[in-house]
Amino acid sequence: MRTLFQTIKQQFLEGNDLVLVSVTASSGSTPRGAGSRMLVGKNGRISGTIGGGAVEYRAECMALDILEKKESCEHEFRLNHKDVENIGMICGGDVTAFFQYLDHNDPIIMEITETAEKFYEERKDFWLICDLLTTSGVNLYSPACGLIGTANVPSSVLSSLSTKPHRYHSEDYDLFSEQIGTSGTVYVFGGGHVSQKLVPILASVDFRCVVLDDRPEFTNPALFPGAVETILCDFNHLDQYVSITAADYCCVMTRGHSYDTIVQAQLLATPACYIGVIGSRAKKAAVFHRLIEEYNINEQDLNHIISPIGLEIKAETPAEIAISITGQMIQVRADRKATSK
Repeated sequence: MRTLFQTIKQQFLEGNDLVLVSVTASSGSTPRGAGSRMLVGKNGRISGTIGGGAVEYRAECMALDILEKKESCEHEFRLNHKDVENIGMICGGDVTAFFQYLDHNDPIIMEITETAEKFYEERKDFWLICDLLTTSGVNLYSPACGLIGTANVPSSVLSSLSTKPHRYHSEDYDLFSEQIGTSGTVYVFGGGHVSQKLVPILASVDFRCVVLDDRPEFTNPALFPGAVETILCDFNHLDQYVSITAADYCCVMTRGHSYDTIVQAQLLATPACYIGVIGSRAKKAAVFHRLIEEYNINEQDLNHIISPIGLEIKAETPAEIAISITGQMIQVRADRKATSK
């Protein structure tokens, strides 16, 4: 989503109108669910996707027509068996999409793109709220900064916003919201080979990454494309460098058992939602023994640590391990969204 806002701003500066296509509902085995988005300009799709295949093709054609009409609208796509065969898709089902016309002369939308970038930089929780009854009805909401946009969003909606895409409908309004920014950060402790593969992959799926190491050569930003920060630290005093919240993820992959143990002991005193540690089961047993004996860690608290880190996909190389970790963190993030309001 961050890239989408950056693209909107750049296209507006070039004088181009756009259409933001958002999936507001889906059923059956469609490839993408509610919240999927793509941006369409005069030459077709620019960024994002709503799943490819028949739906995306038809939606792109509709978006080009909307660019000419300059009016927003909603459309339901129904895919029958013939559609699936003709397009070569393996997915069927119905998709409802909202086509929001974005006028490059609209100062509110330009302000929203700039504010979104600021919110991403400041790690704010914020939502995109689309007014489905008006043209160019795009709004941002952050509890810390309030509502930016033209839509009349009732306080009852703002107080009940979900982390999952959700539609709020009544006689007076029709709104579609999704949390697109979160205060959560992934703290990667150790800047070795796995971390160097991991950070770009995490960043590509919208995790905000910070790398910490006590060796200057392993905090070189050039090693970590996509990281928002690299920190040269003392692993014995992490609280001097970062403040970990319940929205944060921690990946521990320092250069040895000793440092891993020191870092884990400190992380267990934080409310981090995820603590994953690289290493074998034998290493896990040895480190857990030290945590209990030397750091007086309660054995039950060790259940907060996931070790070995990552999904069990028989990963061996640093790149494969990075993929397994990313997959696990995507799963954790989705589960957290599903259990939140």
